[in-house]
Amino acid sequence: MYCEFNYLGAGHRHSKSEAIVMQKNHWTLIDKKNGVAIDRLDVSGADINTATAINVEYRRLSGGRQEGLHLLSIDNGSIRVSIIPERGMGIWKAWSDDVELGWQSPIDGPVHPNWVPLHEPSGLGWLDGFDELLVRCGLHSNGAPEHDANGQLVYPLHGKIAQSPAHHLELQIDRENGDIVVRGIVDEKRFLLYHLQLTITLKLQLEKHAISLSDQVTNLGATDCGMQMLYHINFGHPVLNPGAELILPVKQMAPRDLEAARDGSEWSRYDAALAGYQERVHFFELLADAENQTRILLKNSESSRGVSLRYDITQLPYFVQWKHTGSVDDGYVTGLEPATNFPNPRSFEESRDRVVPLGAGQSRQFDLYLEYHPDAESVKLAQQSVEEISEIEKQVIHAQPLADWSFEVS
Repeated sequence: MYCEFNYLGAGHRHSKSEAIVMQKNHWTLIDKKNGVAIDRLDVSGADINTATAINVEYRRLSGGRQEGLHLLSIDNGSIRVSIIPERGMGIWKAWSDDVELGWQSPIDGPVHPNWVPLHEPSGLGWLDGFDELLVRCGLHSNGAPEHDANGQLVYPLHGKIAQSPAHHLELQIDRENGDIVVRGIVDEKRFLLYHLQLTITLKLQLEKHAISLSDQVTNLGATDCGMQMLYHINFGHPVLNPGAELILPVKQMAPRDLEAARDGSEWSRYDAALAGYQERVHFFELLADAENQTRILLKNSESSRGVSLRYDITQLPYFVQWKHTGSVDDGYVTGLEPATNFPNPRSFEESRDRVVPLGAGQSRQFDLYLEYHPDAESVKLAQQSVEEISEIEKQVIHAQPLADWSFEVS
């Protein structure tokens, strides 16, 4: 075990003999309140007296636009997950053996938020840092940029939380079962307007190809405040390839705009890479089982690999499919996006009651389970689970955008 500390700005290295006296299954990596920051940590199963195949690495990154970021990588023996605390605790990449779960963005990331011009006049500055597997969009707003009557930017694309740093970060490993739990806290606030706090708990269970997320958003202000959340979960090769398919238990679907409407009945399938491809987005309400759990599956054309999501539709009642099958150099990717709302400008969503109200001190919970399916049998079982939910009710597919769902055609 190796730890490198930075207390109140003063660097201090702890040798293995010094570090071993720490509570061996719990580490505080960042604690702004108490002036604690760790720049480096290495933990293996042997360090905590367990034979489990776990590994943890925590590093400060340097060079280029990643300068000053920290990368927390946790490995449970089946899946390795890398988290960036300074980017809203987003999941940068994940791997299962040599298979990358994520996508090859033209952005050479990870990118420190200092290099993301979030509030540039177009409102599209968020894209300058976009390369994660999972990035949260929110918390005060999460949709398209919005400008006032004078053309001034009011809400930037996808909100601010992904460019906000964690001020608390801790790691815990269960010596009995090998579970790895990461907990981070990120604030989004503006004087006189709102103070929202996001508490993130990410869990890996030993040798499972899955990531469990449990997020809580709390209004720490003294007055009511609305919030939005969208999980922008992005996949490219090898899960996404020509002929890949998205399997959903659709209750109701509509294309976002006329460009997406061109997909017609082929909305669920993905084409080969095409330079100049214009993104296509579809909006959904999904069906769920008796426990309000829905499940979705993205599988490759051979049905030999896939990824699935499971979550509660009472927490995240809407779903968005983002398709960008452009050239590999420009980003061949799809986004699977459970959300509290559709990613339209905030005022449009608020007028449709798709902004979550939070009274002073109130919280909202979001739970998400992401699973990788490494073989045909696992993909088959996941698809059967989706199809069982799909049988509950006949799906409604709209050929054209709905005015109540899409700002662009309202």
